[in-house]
Amino acid sequence: MTRPRRSVLYMPGANTRAMEKAKSLDCDTVVFDLEDAVAPAAKAQARQQVAEVVQQGGYGYREIIVRCNGLETEWGARDIAELAALNIDGMLFPKIQSRAQVDEIVEKINQAGARELPVWVMVETPQGVMDLASFADHPRVDALVMGTSDLVKELRAVHQPSRQNIAFALQSSLLVARRFGKEIFDGVHLDFKDSASFHQACLTGREMGFDGKTLIHPSQIDIANEVFGFSEADITEAQRLLKVWEEALVAGKGVAVLDGKLVENLHAEEAQRVVAFAQAIAAREA
Repeated sequence: MTRPRRSVLYMPGANTRAMEKAKSLDCDTVVFDLEDAVAPAAKAQARQQVAEVVQQGGYGYREIIVRCNGLETEWGARDIAELAALNIDGMLFPKIQSRAQVDEIVEKINQAGARELPVWVMVETPQGVMDLASFADHPRVDALVMGTSDLVKELRAVHQPSRQNIAFALQSSLLVARRFGKEIFDGVHLDFKDSASFHQACLTGREMGFDGKTLIHPSQIDIANEVFGFSEADITEAQRLLKVWEEALVAGKGVAVLDGKLVENLHAEEAQRVVAFAQAIAAREA
């Protein structure tokens, strides 16, 4: 089933007003954050608040993910124990670097009574990037999330608008994601007040192949949805292409022609993806 994940918005678990606001935002996915966005002294309270808003519900079509603290911390295991069995769509874990970490996470989720709960992993360290293929194929791993802020720090690099200094890490992670059929989301853009630079960052991410963008502010949602989505023209073109492709197949042909351009199986597969995406958006709006 196609699930649009153009805009993946972090919401601090310590801020109940922000989490309530997410019910009215046009983001595809909401990540209730118990890690970076919560001070150590507020971890327990934030966990309780996240549990309460999840139980209250009201988020409609929005996918609900909880970003837990790492299991190496004093809070991670309890995050899983108290939240995994609630009505959420997955749990996101920071600084994953090995299959053993994923196995331990899955074991604790199973113990909490949520055996089918998907796991999302953050790729934000040199080892995480270099060894990604060793754990990205885990059957419970549903999505990969680039943690570009931490990655830049770990590399002792500096943030650049072009992100050319981390292009290898981004592209390498994308190759692994596509190799194992996992969705992958680009890292956050910290300067949320600069819509022009954010738009360019989204374009760069989309051109690389990312499925969506992680966000730190609601003002970024519309741009992410636009760039990582498909326009009406895109959808119409995909429908036209599939029509001529299906006609060619009925006629026993292996190729078709649309507006003077050759249409092959790979073009039909991409068109099917575009149409499925449009149908998913239409279904949830209905």
